[in-house]
Parts: sequence; C-alpha cells; structure tokens
Amino acid sequence: MSTTTDRRPAGPPPGGPRHGPMAMGAGMPVQRSMDFRGSLRRLLGVLRPERPRLVAVLVLGVLSVAAAVTGPKLLGQATDVLFSGVVSRALGDVLPAGGTQEQAVEALRAAGQGTFADMVGGMSGVVPGAGVDFTRLGQILLVVLAVYVAAFVFGWLQGRITAHAVQRTVLRMRTDVEAKLSRLPLAYYDRQPRGELLSRVTNDIDNVAQTMQQTLSQLVTSLLTVVGVLAMMFWISPLLAVVALVTVPLSVVVAALIAKRSQPQFVEQWAATGRLNAHIEEMFTGHALVTVFGRQRESAATFAEQNEKLYAASFKAQFISGTIQPALGFISNLNYLVIAVVGGLRVASGAMTLGDVQAFIQYSRQFTQPLTQIASMANLLQSGVASAERVFELLDADEQEPDPAQPATLPQPVQGRVAFEGVHFRYEADVPLIEDLSVVAEPGQTVAIVGPTGAGKTTLVNLLMRFYEVDGGRITLDGVDTRRLTRDDLRGQMGMVLQDTWMYEGSIADNIAYGVDGATREQVVEAAVATHVDRFVRTLPEGYDTVVDDEGGSLSAGEKQLITIARAFLADPAILILDEATSSVDTRTEVLVQHAMNRLRAGRTAFVIAHRLSTIRDADVILVMEHGSIVEKGAHEDLLAADGPYARLYRSQFAAASTPVD
Repeated sequence: MSTTTDRRPAGPPPGGPRHGPMAMGAGMPVQRSMDFRGSLRRLLGVLRPERPRLVAVLVLGVLSVAAAVTGPKLLGQATDVLFSGVVSRALGDVLPAGGTQEQAVEALRAAGQGTFADMVGGMSGVVPGAGVDFTRLGQILLVVLAVYVAAFVFGWLQGRITAHAVQRTVLRMRTDVEAKLSRLPLAYYDRQPRGELLSRVTNDIDNVAQTMQQTLSQLVTSLLTVVGVLAMMFWISPLLAVVALVTVPLSVVVAALIAKRSQPQFVEQWAATGRLNAHIEEMFTGHALVTVFGRQRESAATFAEQNEKLYAASFKAQFISGTIQPALGFISNLNYLVIAVVGGLRVASGAMTLGDVQAFIQYSRQFTQPLTQIASMANLLQSGVASAERVFELLDADEQEPDPAQPATLPQPVQGRVAFEGVHFRYEADVPLIEDLSVVAEPGQTVAIVGPTGAGKTTLVNLLMRFYEVDGGRITLDGVDTRRLTRDDLRGQMGMVLQDTWMYEGSIADNIAYGVDGATREQVVEAAVATHVDRFVRTLPEGYDTVVDDEGGSLSAGEKQLITIARAFLADPAILILDEATSSVDTRTEVLVQHAMNRLRAGRTAFVIAHRLSTIRDADVILVMEHGSIVEKGAHEDLLAADGPYARLYRSQFAAASTPVD
C-alpha cells in the first residue's frame, strides 16, 4: 500500500455538496424557455414515427367531415319539399288545380301579392293543389340517415387510430425519459428535488398525452370542418358567406390576445405543481423526523404557501384562457343574428329558398363551432406544451460521458488492484476538494477510510464507481484506466452496501437476489445464513416469501441493513464497498456481521467507510481524510501509537476525550 498526497488546504464543500438532493431548488424559481412555437414543433416531431396512422386519421377526418357537412344541405332539401308542399296546397285553394308554377306566380302578381309571388317564383317543385311529396321526403331523410351513420363510423375509426398513435407516442416518450434517467450523472440528481423530477416523469407526460389525445383528432376535424362548411356556404350564397366571414378576423384577434396572456400562467402552473410535489415528497419521506422535531406547523405553512401559489397560477391560467369560449360565443351569436335577418330578406325576395337559409344557418353554426373549439383548445394546448417543455428540458440535460466506442477489457480473473494516480476532483469549479491524491489498494486488502463528516470519504467511492468523473489524474483497476471500461463492466466487479438501505416491493428472497440474475433459493439462503439474515427471516410467517416494500414494512432498520449486506454477499464481487454498512445494526448484530464480513472480504479488495471505528480495527490499512486529503495512513495500532488525527477520533469515541476533533 503506497500513498502520496498534496496536502494543500481544500475549501468547502468537502466530500461533496453539503445539501441533500431535496434541499436545492425547492424554493427557487424555475426558469423556463416559454418557447411555445419551438416546443410545439418539437412535440409534433415526436409524432413523426406515427405518420402512416396520422395520414389515416386525416383521410378518415376528410370522409367524416364530408359526410357531416353534406347533412345540412340534404336537410335543406327536405325543408324545401315540405315548404313547397304547404305552399302548393295553399295555392290550390285560390287557383285551379293542375296549373303550373308560372301561372301561379302571374296570378299572385295580378292579385297584388308581389312579395308572395317573388317567393313562390324562387321556389322549386310548386304545383298548385298537389300537397307534400312524402315519397321524395322519405328518400331524402333515408339518405340523411345514411350520411350521418357514415360520419359516425368514420369519426369512430378516426378516434380509435388517434388513441393508438398518441399512446404509442407517449410510450416512446416514457421510454426515452427512462433511458435518459439512466444516462444522467449523479450530479443531476443532487441538484434536482426528487418530487420535481417525479412530476416531470409522471404528471407532465400524462398531461402531454391528454393534450395530444384531445386535440389531435379534434383539431384535424375542426380545421376540415371549417374548410368544408366554408365551401358549402359559398356554394349556397356568396353574399351570406361574406357576411359570416366578417366576424372571423375579430374572433382570431380576440383568441390570440387571450391566449398570449394565458400562456405564461400555464408555464407557472406546472412549475408550481413541480415545486409542490417536491415539498410533499420531502415531507412524506421524512415524516417521522418532521413529527419528532415538531415541524408539522412549518411543513404545513410551507405546503400552504406552495399550494396558494399553485392556486393563484392555476386560477389565472384557467380564468384567462376560459374567457376565450364565451367571448367567441358572443361574436358567434351576433353573426347568427345578422345571417338570420339577411337570409329572411333573401327568402322574401325569392333570391333563396327557405331550405337553403335553414342549411346556411346550420352551416354558420358549424362554422363558428369549430372555430370556438380551436380557440378553446388553446387552453389545453398551452398547458400541454408547457408540460412538454419541462419534459424536453429533462431530455436535453447534460448526460454523463458516454462509454468508450472500443472499451478495454479486464484481465481475467480480476485481481482487484485499485490505484488512484494523481486524482483531482471538484464538485464546483472554484471550490477545491481532492487535489493530486494518489493511493493504491492491493488485491485482497481491506482499506478503511475514516475522517470527519465532509472530509471526502464517500467522494472517493463515487469516483471509483464513476458516479462522478475525475477532473484530473486517473483511477485504474488491475492496471486498466476505469474510463476505458464500460460502466456496466466496471460496476459489475463491485458490490456496494450503503448507509441508507434500499428495498423494492417484493419478497425478501427477491430483494436478496436483486443483483444476481437467476439466483436459486439455495444460493439466497446460503447468503442469508452467512450474513445472519436467516435467523430473523425464519421467525416471519411467510419466511423468505414475506413481501416488503421500499419502506421495509415491519422490518427494523438493522434487519433491512442485513438484507442489503446479504445482497452484496450473493453478488460475489471482486471489490466490496461498504459505506457505513453497519450504522443501523445493534451492537450484538454488529459482531455477527463483522464475522461474516471477514469471511466475505477474504481474497477481495474492500473499501470500508466508517464513523464507528470499532468496525475497522482489523483493516489492513486505514486512511484518515481531512478536507479531501489523506493526512494519515497505517494499521490501527500504528495510528494509535502515532497519536495523530486517528488517535483523536478514536479517543473521542471510546475514551470520552475532551480533545476537539479538527
């Protein structure tokens, strides 16, 4: 074991950031690009793989809209048949039966009923005394029924294909986010509150899915309806069509002005949602400590503050955007009134039939309705794009350095020689931490790392595991630079037990076998016996099949820690890393675990980080760190005899010394 260090003083924060992953950013304003157009284009780009389905949606939309816009025109013809029949019967009372429409018009003019004559002259199918042609009326109504059934079928197929395309897109988006999370460096998680990160992965993606689902087919249908209805309106009456179009620019201006004011509020709404989720996640994770230290009122006050901000942002966003529909509805009603008056005058003058006016009024409603829908969708669309921005921001975050294109391979079998050669590292560019550190751990050695909190002990392990990359120098494993290895190959040689236990929902056997694919029950039990897990598992009603969750269920902190140690035992790594692995174990269990660890460490290189010095007395070499530097090294007895920093730490624990620890 050899060691050389540059013992220049290092500034804070020693050992890594002093804040936890929750502390940073929870109260900070979230910056957003608010690039609505750019984010919308990118969101549409996400849909590119679904192009064939989107084409089918468009085709079905065209067919559905074509059928839908044909209906009012056909109903107008039915109205003309009815109205012509009524007029024909009325004319039969004043004119001889069997006359022609032209004769009826001349007779009406001769009787001084010029307006009525103009109206009859503009009608078709008028036969004095004939009455309603119910055969013709029935044929028209059957065609209308068939048209509307076809519109329904096409619309149903369009909705089904849209749902399939959207959900496949969201599936890929979630997959991309999951893959991105695995490529992000540990530093990213240190800076991001977990609640904020979870909000992006769950709430924001769900909101994007809902937005695409509700707007994609509806937007296509609305746009096609506008085009189709507009064409029918010009076909029926260019004059009334121009009257109807007068209100369109006004509607667009009103919708644009309202949408412009509501967009920043939607961005703030989702940012406030993320901050509130971060606070809730913190409080539920640390619920026991919050209760013990009597911080419920402070927690509730912070929750109320964040909740109030979310309420204010949500209220403004929903209220402002919600005024779009009533504003456009008012303009639509004005448009309807003008069309009704002008259309009535046109019927009276014989320029249009009553059926055409009825169809035109229906078209005017169909024309303004999709415009109103498109405008009201601005509410949902802005919310969805704001969420998409947050997801894209996560996807655009700086990733850890990629694995080498042609990675090196470790010589087999792996011996476990670890060397730090002139390593430099800083969490923050202007704050020195580890400067020119060199240390070698020979195969089979147990290297204990001790020192005050923040000395850089865990940082060394993080660098070895490549959770962080060194700024200078290199770390080698059996003479191979770890940066030339893939992270999977490197970490596959290591087993790690942390101070904070982690378990997932599953049986105890599954949790022990987590790091080994295809582990048998016999192997699991063997590892459990070696780590003294078997002794308490046998007392459980379901034994190794007892299901626990991430909180550990009814298991004590020490029992959960033993299970994580058994997990590392079963993995049988070449290098073992124990970061305060026995901190949650009682004194009696600690003795048992120490014996098991001694058997595990045989023939393996082990790094043990410990504050409880009783756990590392038998280590081959003990490194004492202060401010990112190794200030002392040696065996337990030698360091006590040297009466240096290690001796002071030891006395502070076992001799109740009053000597202050630097």
